[in-house]
Formats: sequence, structure tokens, C-alpha cells
Amino acid sequence: MSTLLEISHLKKYYTTTKAVEDVSFSVKEGELVVIIGPSGAGKSTVLRCINRMIDATDGSILFEGKEITTIKEEKSLKLLRRRIGMIFQSFNLVYRLSVFQNVLHGRLGYMSTVDSMFGRYSEEDKKKALEILDMIGLKENIYKRAGELSGGQKQRVGIARALMQEPSLLLCDEPIASLDPSSSKIIMDQIHKMSKERNIACIVNLHQVDVAKTYADRIIGIHKGRVVFDDVPEKLTDDMIERIYETPIAELTVGLEKGQVS
Repeated sequence: MSTLLEISHLKKYYTTTKAVEDVSFSVKEGELVVIIGPSGAGKSTVLRCINRMIDATDGSILFEGKEITTIKEEKSLKLLRRRIGMIFQSFNLVYRLSVFQNVLHGRLGYMSTVDSMFGRYSEEDKKKALEILDMIGLKENIYKRAGELSGGQKQRVGIARALMQEPSLLLCDEPIASLDPSSSKIIMDQIHKMSKERNIACIVNLHQVDVAKTYADRIIGIHKGRVVFDDVPEKLTDDMIERIYETPIAELTVGLEKGQVS
């Protein structure tokens, strides 16, 4: 597998607040990397720097061999974001629109302004959206408003929307934070399946250490804006976990086991 993303000495400051102090790591094609760390450690900030929702203060981000921290032109940013999907803790769906319409929004980055304003999606895009919704078990809900769905279903719509982008990298910011354990398992199974079957690199921010150990190819631990651990799950010791979180390990587990989505 070749390297898709390489971050070197990333920093992000907000006046006197150092959200990210020194973060360096790389991600290979099709690799599922989980970032763990307490609230305020800098996990979400790292993801937002990668997709250029915010600008880094310093450091380098190479994506598909190109330096992206210096991109300024809106057209170039649009092209970049086509290749980077995003799944949010709060789902970021348009609740008054149908499931089908929300999934089709994943193609907006490929459309002209006029076509996107009037929702002129191609028949190919519509067919693809239906196939993805069928794959994740939501085909029977395509005409429901997104606001009528459960939390787990909403997140599955978010996954389907991201897949519509045909990304090479997927960023998942606390995708199971607001879900019950059963829904969390379904979502993590879907993310893992998508990464392996479609060769999509995934970076997933999580608080749940046992979930990270179950699904990750590699775990990165961030503490106070710095990387303090970067290795395979088997190398993550209890002592290191307690160092990352400054919390007893017994308080950090929820007990999911990876399995197949029915």
C-alpha cells in the first residue's frame, strides 16, 4: 500500500490556545487509523485541518502527493474536498429533505453551480445512490425525511453520502458518540467494511478505546495536542491509555465486538 496522507509537525493555534501543538503521522491507502484522546486533545482540529475547514498555523499536509495547506483558490479547494469524505458526530443532514436527496448531496462537488442549485442529478448518480442505500440497508427508507430516522440510521445516511463522493480518504469525527452500543457496532462495521472493500483510507476519532482496538489497523494517541502513541492496537498498553486520558482504564470501555452487518 502506498502512502496517501502525510502530516508533518502540524500546529493550530487560536490566539493563546494551542489546539494542536505537534502532530505527525501518515496514512496508507485502505488503512483504518483511529485517533484516541480526551476532549480538547486536538482530534477534531486535526481532521478539520486535513479537509481545510480551518487553516493550519504551521506544518505540512501532503495528500495524494500534493501540499494542501497552501491551497487558496476556491476551485482547487473544491477539487480537494471531492477526494475527502466527512462523517460528523451530529450527522450534518438536511432533515427536511429525503434520505435519497441527502445521499445525492455527495455529488454536489462534481456539479456546476446551476445544476447543484436545481438538483439536476444524472441518472447514473441516482442509480448509484440507490445501490449504496441498498448496500447499507436503507433502501426502504429512501423517501423518508432524514429527520424521521433514528440516530444510527442518520449516521448510515452520512456514510452513504460520503461514499457518493468516491473519496480516497474518509474522515470520521466521533461517528458513534451519540449512538447506543448496537447502533455503534453497525456504524463501525460499515466504516470498516467500506475501508477494506473499497480501499478507502479512514481516519476515525473515537473516545472508546475498546472500539478503537477492535477496528483499527493502527491507533494514534493524542494528548494535549501532541502524538504520544502511534502503533498497532496490540502495542497499546493500559499504562499508555491512562497516560493519554489521565483516566482509569475501567471508565473507557463500552464492549463492542466487530462483526458482519446483517
